[in-house]
Parts: sequence; structure tokens; C-alpha cells
Amino acid sequence: MAGSAFFALIDDIATVLDDVSLMTKVAAKKTAGVLGDDLALNAQQVAGVRAERELPVVWAVAKGSLKNKAILVPAALAISAFIPWAVTPLLMLGGAFLCFEGFEKLAHKYLPHDEEHHEVAARAPEDIDPLVYEQEKIKDAVRTDFILSAEIIAITLGTVAGASLQQQITVLVGIALIMTAGVYGLVAGIVKLDDGGLYLVQHASASAWGRIKAGIGRAVLAAAPKMMRSLSVIGTIAMFMVGGGILTHGLPFAHHAIEAAAVAVEGVAVIGPVLGAIAPAVLNALFGVVAGAVVLVVVKLAQRVLSLFRKKN
Repeated sequence: MAGSAFFALIDDIATVLDDVSLMTKVAAKKTAGVLGDDLALNAQQVAGVRAERELPVVWAVAKGSLKNKAILVPAALAISAFIPWAVTPLLMLGGAFLCFEGFEKLAHKYLPHDEEHHEVAARAPEDIDPLVYEQEKIKDAVRTDFILSAEIIAITLGTVAGASLQQQITVLVGIALIMTAGVYGLVAGIVKLDDGGLYLVQHASASAWGRIKAGIGRAVLAAAPKMMRSLSVIGTIAMFMVGGGILTHGLPFAHHAIEAAAVAVEGVAVIGPVLGAIAPAVLNALFGVVAGAVVLVVVKLAQRVLSLFRKKN
């Protein structure tokens, strides 16, 4: 009896762990869109910091990110426990914000944007104490991380909304730790990538192996800025796909229309199965672009109205 009860307990634990692993995998997949943008934004946030201080700054921001998630995870659990009906609206808001943020990037060339100011601010003025400048950069990065972390936790909460409290805690904490370690580990690697390339070039000898090292170093130096640009592009596309997918799943008519379109294109000769597989992602992204445009127009109009109201008063 004792032996059978023990093995039954082991089987129950294995089942719970399997469920947690599956939910964590699904949550990680759904939050991938935020991850690309998180990488690009945080790598850009440390621009302008002295080379020898880049890793300490990344570490400081990573600790700030953990503090953000230490606030957000209990808040998410409280919402799930006491006002579970708010999970879907919060997810919809998070999806709309992702689409808005993505479309704002697309509209950057045609609309005034604060990023121009940020690009100038990334270059530390000579009359500012480097330590003060560094602390400002860390504060800005932690504030940005709070928004992105809130999106990640909200999406994860939607994935585990129907699970037990123990599973919710495990998945939310797991995603928070995995995303923090993954994002800031990659950010640390990205910001030091050019230093690695420079090291290879400077320490190359005249031998055949030395010339190979120099060639690799030059390739890394050439690839580093392109990687940053590609991260930003991939992150923007992923934001539309994830944000649009969240919105369409919350709107039954849009979700059913996309499913019907995917089934319809599957009938196309030869490439039908491929079209059927990619159609939902493409249509979700297009829906995200439209939603982002609508939200951007509403935000700009609201800003205009508030500006006029302040001038009158």
C-alpha cells in the first residue's frame, strides 16, 4: 500500500511537471514577439555608455527587471484569483499596445517622435558626470522594461488562467526568470559583440590563423550594427503577429474569419498546405497593423485635444 501510494504520488508530480512544462512552452512562444522588441530596446538603451561600464549597466538593468517582475507576478496572481474576468480585457489592452507600438515605429518617418530626442540623449554630453549619466540610462531602461515585462506577464497569465494556483505561480515565475536571463544575457552578448570583433582584429598575427582571426573580427564588426537593425525589424513584425493574434482571439468574428481563410487557401494546388500554415500568422499581423494604426490615430487625437485644452487654461 505504502509503495503504491508513493508511486502514485510520483506519477501525480510528473503529470503536474509535464503540464507546467507545456504551459511554460506555450507562454514562451506567445511572448516571443515582446522578446524581440525587448532585446532591441535594451541593447539600444546602453548605447553611449563607456565600453568598460556596459556589462555593469546591463547587470543593473537586469536587477531592475527582476524587481519589476517581483511586483508584476503577484499582481497578476491577485487579478487571476479575485477578478479573473479582467484577464481577457488586460490581454486585449496588451495586444493593442503591442500593435500601437509597432505601428508607431512604422510611422516614425512621418510623425514627430521622441526617439529623436533619445538618440541625441544617447550621446553623453561632456559636461555631465558619467556616473550621473549612467544612472539616468539605467532608470530609463528599467522604466521601459516595466512596460515590456507587464506585457509578458499579461500574455503568460492568459495562457495559465484556467490552471491551478500552484501551476500559475510556477509558470509565471519560470517565465519571469527565463525571459530576464534570456533577454539580458543576449543583450550583454550583443553590446560586447563589437568588442569581441575588435579584439580579434587587434590581436591577429601575420600567420594564416592570424589572418583568419582578423577576417572573423572584421566580419563581426560589420555584422554587429546589421544585427541590431535586424532585431528591431524582426521585433516589430513579431509585435504585429503576437498583438494581432491576441486581439483576433478576443474577437470571435475575426478569429473565425481567419480560420475560414486558412481553410480556404489550403485548397490551392501544390502550395495549399504551406499557405494554410502561414495564413493565420500573416492575417493576424495584418490585423495588428490596422489595429495599431487605429490606436495611433486615437492617441494622437487625444494628445491634440489635451494640448488645446491646456492652452485654453
